[in-house]
Amino acid sequence: MSTSIYMVRHAKSPFTFGKESSRRLSKEGETDAKKVTQILIDKDIDVVVSSSYTRAVQTVQELANYKGLNVITYEELKERPIKGLNYKLPEKEITDAIKLSFEDKNFCLEGGESVYKAQKRAIPIIMQLLKIYQQKNIVIGTHGNIMTIIMNYFDNRYGYNFWKSTSKPDIYRLDFDNKGSLIEVERLWNSLFK
Repeated sequence: MSTSIYMVRHAKSPFTFGKESSRRLSKEGETDAKKVTQILIDKDIDVVVSSSYTRAVQTVQELANYKGLNVITYEELKERPIKGLNYKLPEKEITDAIKLSFEDKNFCLEGGESVYKAQKRAIPIIMQLLKIYQQKNIVIGTHGNIMTIIMNYFDNRYGYNFWKSTSKPDIYRLDFDNKGSLIEVERLWNSLFK
């Protein structure tokens, strides 16, 4: 029997410079978070965890409430900064740097975090969850970049192109065997919910 992690990329949240950890969902994001709950409501969820960032918690909070669970937050699951948080960058420079960071896992812009360093902080939490909740179902409120980085650790086909293809919100079910190896990935968010 497998262990399933439902990776829930947060819904839309307007960018506010300097508010990376505290920015909230937009009205559209709040509506889409309810759709996330609808998709997962019939699943037998054992634990809901999240990045410590508000927008990730908000996206899974209603589901946790419905299941009678608390959202357990982990600072280690926060989004990966491609450059220090005190810098504004043009969109193309950000996406170019993200692409390069998946080609060279030690690359990052000044003040940022490489794929390798992000994996080093996030993967121990994932492995801990897989051990504690073996053969159970785990929901993780997450972000596009760190979600891809975590998935990339288990299968390097998940990289820049995958990250570019994801939406806000998005849901992926990752099935793991009892040794912690990724055996299957299924996308649950689709055009019906956009």
